[in-house]
Amino acid sequence: MNYFIVAFLSILATLVTGPAWAQQTAPQQHWARSWYAAPLAATADRMPPSLKNATIRQTIRISLGGERFRLRLSNEFGDTPMRLGRATVFLMGDDGRPVAGSERDVVFDGRPDALLPAGAPILSDPVDLHLPALSRLTVSLYLPEDAPQPTIHLLGLATSWVSPGDQTSAAELTDAVSTTQRILLSGVDVERPRPGRIVVALGDSITDGANGTRNADRRWPDLLAGRLQAAGLTEVAVANAGISGNRILNPRPGLGVAALARFDRDVLAVPGVTDVIILEGVNDIGMAWRDKDPHPPTAADLIAGYRQMITRAHARGLRVFLATILPYEGANYWSEPGEAVRQAVNTWIRSGGEADGVIDFDAVMRDRENPGHLASVYDSGDRLHPNDAGFKAMADAIDLTLFR
Repeated sequence: MNYFIVAFLSILATLVTGPAWAQQTAPQQHWARSWYAAPLAATADRMPPSLKNATIRQTIRISLGGERFRLRLSNEFGDTPMRLGRATVFLMGDDGRPVAGSERDVVFDGRPDALLPAGAPILSDPVDLHLPALSRLTVSLYLPEDAPQPTIHLLGLATSWVSPGDQTSAAELTDAVSTTQRILLSGVDVERPRPGRIVVALGDSITDGANGTRNADRRWPDLLAGRLQAAGLTEVAVANAGISGNRILNPRPGLGVAALARFDRDVLAVPGVTDVIILEGVNDIGMAWRDKDPHPPTAADLIAGYRQMITRAHARGLRVFLATILPYEGANYWSEPGEAVRQAVNTWIRSGGEADGVIDFDAVMRDRENPGHLASVYDSGDRLHPNDAGFKAMADAIDLTLFR
């Protein structure tokens, strides 16, 4: 009798919990945002070429590599669904040609086509392809129907192509029209066997790379990613969430929602995020005085905005590094009252102690004789945006031990 009771209980336990071999789960994988282009609405004067029955081809440089990856496509600023007909990828070699054997079809829920819902992003299924760190990935998207309100990233600072028909499998496009916008493609996540460090660079045009060399990947976040890899910090990714013209407090058409409004999407929702570097504020100050805003932001207003971001990041366990606002005297929206605000904000950043660290870009980039100005060797010519040498100086100023 006892034997039958024991046998019954053993069978029951197996039915409830499953056999021992079934309980051995596969090793946990971790998704990490390796490349990002913060989504924007395409304004009427900044529309891409016609996307109806067209293939969009874009090449991006990822930061952190992996054995599998997925694409993030965005229709977040469209108010109607958008049909994707097909998507393919391949690795781009140093010679500008596809790497043999690297071509892959991208599928969504197992299908070659997908519907991008209005106001939302979608993620592809994982793509099995070895993606080395700092490699260049080319993504081709075919749209069979029109896209009257495409979600873009305006300052792609790289040449993309739009060509007629489905040319997603073509090694070279025919009848293509060029653009420097990022269109629909907003992110690449790589799969990693263990968690790493994912650093989001939240900023404006200086982080977006304005006035840098096109197709050269010389924005300061790009160069930071290269420094990290060269230093052996191969588990660290850098995601660039810069938007040209962006402000902390107020949105502006064509320049993205304000940093406080996009913080959840562009920082907290980034897969694997552990750290954020915030370089914002110069547009809040400069645009307000240039446009004669009756209520220009005070230093206290901007500091309150920084504190909101710090609080929200810390609540999610992220580390926050505040960057001082670069000098911009001589730029077309500089003013003495605005300079006083910049100095007050930078003083608070350096001494506030509320963030996890400070990156003093102002000290690195200013002219030693005229500290309100960018050093001429770093000035792209408009007194506001750094040139390639300036971006390198910014990347070199970041202490890599912060991300060990």
